[in-house]
Amino acid sequence: MHTYAIGDIHGHLDLLRRVHDRIALDQDRYGVAPVVHIGDLVDRGPDSAGVIEYLRSGIRAGQDWVVIKGNHDKLFTGFLDDPAWLDPGLRPDMSWLHPRIGGAATLAAYGIRHAADRPIPHVHAAATAGVPPEHREFLTALPTSHVRGDAIFVHAGLRPGIPLADQSETDLVWIRQVFLEDPRDHGALVVHGHTAISQATHYGNRVNLDSGAAYGGPLSAVVIEGREAFELTASGRMRLIP
Repeated sequence: MHTYAIGDIHGHLDLLRRVHDRIALDQDRYGVAPVVHIGDLVDRGPDSAGVIEYLRSGIRAGQDWVVIKGNHDKLFTGFLDDPAWLDPGLRPDMSWLHPRIGGAATLAAYGIRHAADRPIPHVHAAATAGVPPEHREFLTALPTSHVRGDAIFVHAGLRPGIPLADQSETDLVWIRQVFLEDPRDHGALVVHGHTAISQATHYGNRVNLDSGAAYGGPLSAVVIEGREAFELTASGRMRLIP
């Protein structure tokens, strides 16, 4: 049994299509299997709206795709629900429209320009009118984890020592150091993103797929077989050695 997984997309539809092409080539050789997208569909990149529509339409057409909720996806729907809402995982001096977060780029993909420089009530009104209800519903309904075989797929990671069923959504989409620095086995291989690194890396107990597409890096795709991981490159599979 094998499962494909794709890292943080951040509005890069072109990169997403490219890694789906690589997955299709691998499936031609090794057989069809589900594709898990580990979250952060939106923010910073040029076409968050296109990414959401591509994934939503593909699933509706019968593609065996799973999409996990990331912290940026949660921030987007939180803003649409209530522009004054503060995510407990985000620093209180920041917001979804802060330049470091990238919400304005997401709204620009829906035709809402200069969001970071306009009064929040005006931006919120334009966003609720301009973002299709089906996109909002799609993001809101995303799960925060997916289990298949010997792997747990989440956006950010797990709080060590706590069963998956008891994990908080905040930890699943935001956690960093307490998870990243823990070398213990988590009962399954944890496949995640959220913390940008230079390339997909296997750490033994986890695999980090966020290779920095949000900052000009590549979008990584891997295939998971048991607790082994293989990156899909232009020339085929490359085993990630812990």
